[in-house]
Amino acid sequence: MLSPKMEKALNDHLNAEMFSGYLYLAMVAYFQDKNLNGFAHWMTIQNEEENFHAMKFFRYIGGRGGRVCLEAIEKPQSEWKSPLDAMEAALKHEEYISGRVNDLVNLAVEEKDHATASFLRWFVDEQVEEEENVNEVVQKLRLLGNDGGGLFMLDRDMAARVFTPPAE
Repeated sequence: MLSPKMEKALNDHLNAEMFSGYLYLAMVAYFQDKNLNGFAHWMTIQNEEENFHAMKFFRYIGGRGGRVCLEAIEKPQSEWKSPLDAMEAALKHEEYISGRVNDLVNLAVEEKDHATASFLRWFVDEQVEEEENVNEVVQKLRLLGNDGGGLFMLDRDMAARVFTPPAE
């Protein structure tokens, strides 16, 4: 059984995961508008991952006897100065989500909720991977600078990303 404080915190994070997916859909639209369809595909996969994360929280809350409480999803930013600016915004967002996950782990420990702490370990590890994936793209874009040919090649590479849902 979840404590009321833990249930609220998990619901708040469920909303943050839903916002993440919404933000990445806004980035899909941005990249499509710039004819960077590989980047748009990469962000579509990112959206799928965030929706998967949100549903893990959804199922966990209900499975522990809690009540899922859905809130309004904030409107995401929809314009960026450049592909690099968009990817830097994605990295900053992933770092923010990592901080939220860490706060949830701290709360679970404080509440002596070992089941939730165990559940959250997957997300701690996942956020390391999320930050690494986005940072790799940011670093490549920084190396490219204003090289349009390099951007074209990176866009092509970005189209190869696939989402394979992890076993639950």
